[in-house]
Amino acid sequence: GAGLHLQSAAVMVADSAGNRVYSKHEDEPKSIASVTKLMTAIVVLDAGVDLDAAITIRPEDKDLLRNSSSRLQINRAHLTRRELLLVALMSSDNRAAAALGRTTFAGGTPEFVAHMNRKAKALGMGNTHFADSSGLNADNRSTARDLTKLVGAASGYPLIREATTTRDAMLQPHPGGGALGYRNTNPLVSSEAWEIELSKTGYITDAGRCLVMQAMVGGRRLRFVLLDSPGKHTPMGDSNRLRQWIERSLAKQGAG
Repeated sequence: GAGLHLQSAAVMVADSAGNRVYSKHEDEPKSIASVTKLMTAIVVLDAGVDLDAAITIRPEDKDLLRNSSSRLQINRAHLTRRELLLVALMSSDNRAAAALGRTTFAGGTPEFVAHMNRKAKALGMGNTHFADSSGLNADNRSTARDLTKLVGAASGYPLIREATTTRDAMLQPHPGGGALGYRNTNPLVSSEAWEIELSKTGYITDAGRCLVMQAMVGGRRLRFVLLDSPGKHTPMGDSNRLRQWIERSLAKQGAG
């Protein structure tokens, strides 16, 4: 990528066959924060559990590690599994992800995390390790290359594609309470310049800002992974720089 100056520390763009279009430090393990939630959704969907079952948010779903906020009230909020998947994927709610991890298998969260790691192995993600279902734990680690495989796998699930590209939604998790509005954590899903099929952001201090996407660029289906970016909008800026660089290269090839 001559003249391509990206601020994200580790980057990979791959086509749908996994071939490299662009990469930088793609095999360097990094904390991946809420990008973890894509694997959480895959494990829930593979388990074949009832998506319309109502689940109540419990004290053990509270984040004691980073005290991240959630508007889902303990012992009061209840949502269907489908709604928990939506708020976990679209707006990265950590209690929703914790509740999914807690309620999918009889063995609770430990069994769930074991399934996440087993699935990573099955997908050939050799440099990946999961420690929780939300990504709050900095021990959720992967590489940009491994995450292009996760994006590819996740894009095979219509529910994940749909939830991660939904711009906003209204939910009513509290009995007798008003509706809560949820927004997508990736502003690019609303951008006219992008045709995004799947998206997930992530942020904890240890991970920096992270963004993974599947998008159509110049008629090609591409997977983007940007890890450890310094500022809130940097992954989006890097993505725009990559998209323009790819469009220019395709135009050159077309002219060649």
